Amino acid sequence: MQNHFELFHLPATFTIDMGALDAAYRDVQGQVHPDRFVNATDAEKRVAMQWATRANEAYQTLKNPQKRAQYLCELNGVDLKTESNTAMPMDFLMQQMEWRETLGEARGERDADALDALDEQVKRERKNKLAAIGQQLDAGQYEQAAQGVRALMFLDKFGEELNFAFEALEH
Repeated sequence: MQNHFELFHLPATFTIDMGALDAAYRDVQGQVHPDRFVNATDAEKRVAMQWATRANEAYQTLKNPQKRAQYLCELNGVDLKTESNTAMPMDFLMQQMEWRETLGEARGERDADALDALDEQVKRERKNKLAAIGQQLDAGQYEQAAQGVRALMFLDKFGEELNFAFEALEH
């Protein structure tokens, strides 16, 4: 069974050419489009549908940097253990606690400027984390990258909480 990168004839690296990914996806979708199988047997139609579904899944995984990083770790034998391994470096945990405190205060005071500032910090941290993960993955450092991917999951969850706080201000 081909992996997602092989399906699209791309190198299995974090840094990928998005234009090449888009073109390869369109090519695969064109080959398995239902219009091409109008006169096919039910079995052929089913296989084409399975390929289309697989291509969609592969495309969505590779297009999203966090999902691509997670996939590369797993592809290279590193289980992220997202359910059981929540251990994080102390400085990261301290930062999370500070952000939660700031979020709580901003919510309580209905302070949109404080929420904006916090949102900028989280986005900057996420961008820096993704860049570091990309370098680690492209250097074959999958274990180190896995720690970063777990941290990204924390950041994304916190980003969702921030969005809820913004929505609460608007209502």
